[in-house]
Amino acid sequence: MNFTYTKLFRFIFALVDFLAINIIYLTFLLNYQHSNSPTEYLILFIVIDIAWIFCAYITGLYVNDQFFNFEKFAKRSVQAFALFTISLLVFYFLHNYSYGRAYMSLNIIFMGLALLISRVFFIWSMAYFGKQQRFSKKVVLLGYNDLSKQLVNYFSSNTQSISIEGYFEDYHNINELSIYPILGNRDECVSYAIANNVKEIYSTISPEKHSYVYELAQTAEKNMIRFKFVPDFRMFVNRNIHVDIVESIPILSFRSEPLEDIVASSKKRLFDVFFSLTLIIFFLSWLVPIIAILIKLNSKGPVFFVQLRSGKDNKEFWCFKFRTLTVNVDSDSKQVTRDDHRFTKFGKFLRKTSLDELPQFFNVLLGNMSVVGPRPHMLKHTQDYSRIMDEYMIRHFVKPGVTGWAQVNGFRGEIKDEDQLRKRIEHDIWYLENWSLWLDVRIIFLTLYVTFKGDENAF
Repeated sequence: MNFTYTKLFRFIFALVDFLAINIIYLTFLLNYQHSNSPTEYLILFIVIDIAWIFCAYITGLYVNDQFFNFEKFAKRSVQAFALFTISLLVFYFLHNYSYGRAYMSLNIIFMGLALLISRVFFIWSMAYFGKQQRFSKKVVLLGYNDLSKQLVNYFSSNTQSISIEGYFEDYHNINELSIYPILGNRDECVSYAIANNVKEIYSTISPEKHSYVYELAQTAEKNMIRFKFVPDFRMFVNRNIHVDIVESIPILSFRSEPLEDIVASSKKRLFDVFFSLTLIIFFLSWLVPIIAILIKLNSKGPVFFVQLRSGKDNKEFWCFKFRTLTVNVDSDSKQVTRDDHRFTKFGKFLRKTSLDELPQFFNVLLGNMSVVGPRPHMLKHTQDYSRIMDEYMIRHFVKPGVTGWAQVNGFRGEIKDEDQLRKRIEHDIWYLENWSLWLDVRIIFLTLYVTFKGDENAF
């Protein structure tokens, strides 16, 4: 399904979920005996809508990267509904509105059933629309080579909306049988497309070496057929690339980096200053002295643990934390483990609740760190990990963060093997390639959710 239909389907599905939840609520409202004032039920109505929008947003329920991956979509649906249920229960117990347990329970149960039915509808819709010709298009490929075969394999495995007709290649260039037919010579490509209602032509033939390809492209577009060039960069790169256009000159790079834009980086910095300053004034101003006293009462040594860490562009900076270990000589070289004998009793609590990271908001205010970004590692780990993985240093293109995309996805704490390191780096790189201010806000909420829920990797 192409991008336009994907956006439409996402919108319709989100709307179906929203309507289902509201219809269930209104049905119970009209068919249940009530003793409360209308205002109280209006408040509950608003809370339900806001809670669902909030929960769907922070779990990424309707985002592009997982919407047509049913396993991931089902998992996030469960997460969103669980968080939605918790939100309603918290509201119910914290306020004095006497809605009645049966009324609240039935609302939640039937809302869950409505969402389940909408998921069944989703599966049926995917199967139905995938078979409809108006949602599919015929395509042909100009050139029969490794690149065109790779493209065909992708289309046939990942899309139901593309109907592959076959290839066009001069017969003297063909040395093997094809799964899809060779429909004719290269110069017959456009005439076939016109006669057979083909919507798109993908050319893997280099127009620099074969000038007639430009003529084919012009003829195709005159006949309302999209002509797409597929350049072969596999000799130079073997991954997704990002293209910038400067004065009509294409410039290729390995990745998109939103924070390279001065406006985007300024927004992030303003958000960091506002968020950290608010937290420092209203919370850390009284919380830090309390934690400092408890640390001092629990063990000998300084309140803060200050260590050189790797920052943006691999520049070193002093990172602040509450001290959670006994004073030891291995703190700059030895990774903290789950049953580390160096933990203090109060230090275990600080690490389990992530309160030990709070002084890093002073790093954010100073500009060494950001609220959200890849977690900063000690210098020795930067040296060690960069030798294990070539992509490791890419994470230093942005400022390190108090929390990050890898952390809220379960990749925090002790690194025991190369696979754990790889997953963490993949998430860090995905963050710098897909940054937005809303992504930062989402990660902050997810961090709070994971912290309250309890993270088994926090120790």
